[in-house]
Amino acid sequence: MVHYLNYFCTFTIQTNLMAKNYFYTITLLVFFFSVSLSAQETKQQPRTQETATIEGLSLYPNPVTNGKVYITTKNDFDKEIIIFDVLGKKVLQTILSSKELNVSNLSSGVYIIKINEREASATRKLIIR
Repeated sequence: MVHYLNYFCTFTIQTNLMAKNYFYTITLLVFFFSVSLSAQETKQQPRTQETATIEGLSLYPNPVTNGKVYITTKNDFDKEIIIFDVLGKKVLQTILSSKELNVSNLSSGVYIIKINEREASATRKLIIR
């Protein structure tokens, strides 16, 4: 009888340990699965264009040869002009209330010009010779 009780107690303890191991294993699997799902949900979705484009935008001459570029739009509101070099460094920032922008102080090369007019925005390549 003692031998039977000893075997029963050992079996019960081992069963409880196995049940705990299964519990911890299942808990870890659920945790890793949920982390994997949340990581997939936080992947950045492609951004849609958030701002309107500038209606009737015209940028001329391009390439610029005389140090002046003319920027016109349908509404001709004041425009914020930001020009970046090819490395992304801001080289010029101004508010333009007329059509003429003086770029004679910029070296020859390729630039990115960002034009903001009220809630609308546009980005163009600007070449200066």
